[in-house]
Amino acid sequence: MLPTRFLCASLLLLPTAAFANDGYGGLSATGLTFGQTEAVAMQEEDLYIGPEKIKVAYVFQNLTDKDVTGEVIFPLPPIMLAAMMESAYNLPEDIGRENLMNFKAVVDGIEVPVQIDRIAVIEPPWDENAPLSAQYDAPGRDVTADLAALGLPLTLDTEAILAAIQSLSQAQRNEMAAKGLADFYQTEGVAPLPDDIYPTWSIVLRYHWTQTFPAGKQVQIAHEYESHPPGGLFGWEYPVTSDYLMDEKARYCVDDGTSKALVKALTYKDGSDTYTMGVADNISYVLRTANSWAGPIGKFRLTLDKGAAENVISLCADGLKKTGPTTFVMEKANFTPTRDLEILLAKPMHPE
Repeated sequence: MLPTRFLCASLLLLPTAAFANDGYGGLSATGLTFGQTEAVAMQEEDLYIGPEKIKVAYVFQNLTDKDVTGEVIFPLPPIMLAAMMESAYNLPEDIGRENLMNFKAVVDGIEVPVQIDRIAVIEPPWDENAPLSAQYDAPGRDVTADLAALGLPLTLDTEAILAAIQSLSQAQRNEMAAKGLADFYQTEGVAPLPDDIYPTWSIVLRYHWTQTFPAGKQVQIAHEYESHPPGGLFGWEYPVTSDYLMDEKARYCVDDGTSKALVKALTYKDGSDTYTMGVADNISYVLRTANSWAGPIGKFRLTLDKGAAENVISLCADGLKKTGPTTFVMEKANFTPTRDLEILLAKPMHPE
């Protein structure tokens, strides 16, 4: 059974209400990390989150009289191979490309080369109460060396992985099972079919580069990448009565006005039937990685773009103001994030 994070959307049909899971998996996003340092402060962060792209521009200040050098890291959460095999997953069609998210970093106006690490982990048991940052802080048991010893590639191409496992000897498959790398549902001594194989590891991608922050000076760092959040079919009701939607209402701080807007946006007729149905992206962004830098964020600006005027967006954030047909802005001074962003982006269906 896959954890519920991969089956995270509901469908509501009116006038007869019925809920069913029909979701796709995806990735949460986060900012840059630099270990815990009191030497470098994040003076400014300008964060843009849209349906297809995330962009962040920072101004960092070295607070000391000495240069500070270290690795700036942009991590992705683990991508579970089993989840990709058993349900749809919102990832690029070219799943084999090295730079999966088309990540780009620019330092003081110049694009910098970025290293990409691939690490295989066995994730800990799913905990629905764990903070989003747990995926980055403790992604799981590192089994990269175990896979390398078996000649298995660190790819997200599940067909290639299954083929590689099929080519292993029975002894090697037994070794995989003993180390918790895979479950096999096969007759002993018989080469397994793809459906007999259940790999248990996840792939973690980490983008990083070595960065020097000169003594007493500012450094401007910007990066951008494709947004590939989870989501799926989505429905709403007003007033909210179902337990599932009550949980969603709390998670995304959906107020009465937004509830009504969701019903209005998602309701359509098909012949004599009326449906309240759409598609939602569940966008997450881990803000608390900013706390690895010295002090609060001097100036923080968040811009949300819902993509189309007909879409509806909701999240828990104070001071968010509408600035255009699709954009909303929040600005904070001396900002210390205490919670991460969880954003509901609902889009109407347009059946033919």
